[in-house]
This record gives sequence, C-alpha cells and structure tokens, in this order.
Amino acid sequence: MKIGVLALQGDFREHIAALDSLQVEIEIIAVRHASEIVEIDALVIPGGESTTIAKLARSFGLFASIQDRIASGMPIYGSCAGMILLADRLIDAAKGQETFGGIDMTVRRNAFGRQIDSFEMDIDFAGVVGGTVKGVFIRAPWVDEIGPDVEVLATVMQDGLAHPVAVRQGNLLATSFHPEISGDNRVHRYFVQQVYQNLLVGK
Repeated sequence: MKIGVLALQGDFREHIAALDSLQVEIEIIAVRHASEIVEIDALVIPGGESTTIAKLARSFGLFASIQDRIASGMPIYGSCAGMILLADRLIDAAKGQETFGGIDMTVRRNAFGRQIDSFEMDIDFAGVVGGTVKGVFIRAPWVDEIGPDVEVLATVMQDGLAHPVAVRQGNLLATSFHPEISGDNRVHRYFVQQVYQNLLVGK
C-alpha cells in the first residue's frame, strides 16, 4: 500500500515520520508531481499555509489531480491547513483562496486565534483507542457547520460552545490540530486502518 504525503509546503516531514513510526507495511511517498498522485492509495495533506499549498498545487499541476482522486473516493487525511483544504466552504478565507473540497463542511480559518494563542489539550477522539488524544492547536481552524453525511469525531469547548475539531465524511478525514507533532501516532494509525478497509472493499 502506498500512502502519499503532499510535500509542497508545511510540516510534511513530520507526517512522514508519524506514518513511518507505525511500523506497518506501507510505502510512504513525498508527493510533488501529478504523476505521483495516480500511483498512491491514499494521501495526507499537512499543516502549513493553506493558501500557499493551494497555489503551489496549481503551479505544480496537482490541484485538479487531487480533486479527481477525492471524487473517485481515495482516502485523504488533512490536518489544520489540510482541514481547510478539504472543506467545501470557508469563513474568513483569504482573497481568492481555493480548496480541494470534498467534505460538506464550513471551516473557520484561525478560529482559535493567532500564533500566540496556540495551545495543547487532551481530546476524546471517537474511534481511537487508548484514551484521549493530545491535540496541538496552532492558528487552528474549527468547523462551523456540517452536512448530514459528516461525522464529528472530536470537539473542543470554546466560549460555552462545542466546536468540531475532527470530522470524517466517507474516506475523507480532517483534524484542526496537529497529531503529527504531538508524538502520538494513533490518529495516523486510525487513518491507515481506514485505508486498509477501503482497499479490502475495493477488492
């Protein structure tokens, strides 16, 4: 099984390390070219600058290829900027900002504040065994609205309201936090298990 990590900008190296730490039989590919998109069974979109990642995906001829794989049902996991890029709708988007889309949700950029407002907390994450997951939030988004086919996996309380910070729709998974830098690889393991299941269904 081949899992690609979009390696245009952001903390893709940390995602590669987290996947490698699972010690399962997968081939991890740093994806920078459209030809590599067709070779992989799943894709991870890292945290970083969502506007920059989208622009670079356009420049490298990857944008439409990623959208095509989303439409075909390929499993994709996006963290932080990756969540923004998987959203169908954005609040406080940069001018002209594009997303790959795929998840029927409205995401608010920088919802928890700026860099100085970054924080960590333990989160209950549905489907992940072994207790709470450590969430690292850095200029993090949250989900404002979801469609009927979107499953909320984790929430964070803010100003008395529960805001979704991990969601799943079909083969698409998104978190507003960064498990790739937390030292806890269980979210990546959860994603890889979903990829295996998808491949078995395909057979």
